[in-house]
Amino acid sequence: MDIKLELVMIPVTDVDRAKDFYTRIGFNADHDASPADGIRFVQLTPPGSACSIAVGTGITDAAPGSVEGMQVVVDSAEEARNHLIAAGLEIEPVVDLGWGKFVFFADPDGNKWAVQELPQR
Repeated sequence: MDIKLELVMIPVTDVDRAKDFYTRIGFNADHDASPADGIRFVQLTPPGSACSIAVGTGITDAAPGSVEGMQVVVDSAEEARNHLIAAGLEIEPVVDLGWGKFVFFADPDGNKWAVQELPQR
């Protein structure tokens, strides 16, 4: 039996601002729909990922900015840092924690992300 994680809800206060932020840092805007009154569903996917995120209205009761520990993996943390800086984010230097090199950022609501470069094997 396969069990696939394919969608994670990210609570935000302003859907358009969040959609702009995530597309600016490189996520693909896959879907934007309002299937019923009070519901808007925006699906965004990092390039190469099998898992997407969703922002919207009426899709989660979680408090905006309450998500911590979202993590994506890249080939180069330094390249990811430069990409995020070019997209307008203020990013601290890459941190080597032994089990990977990391860059950290937050979206406009404060949802926290880690970008990991796996160690060479």
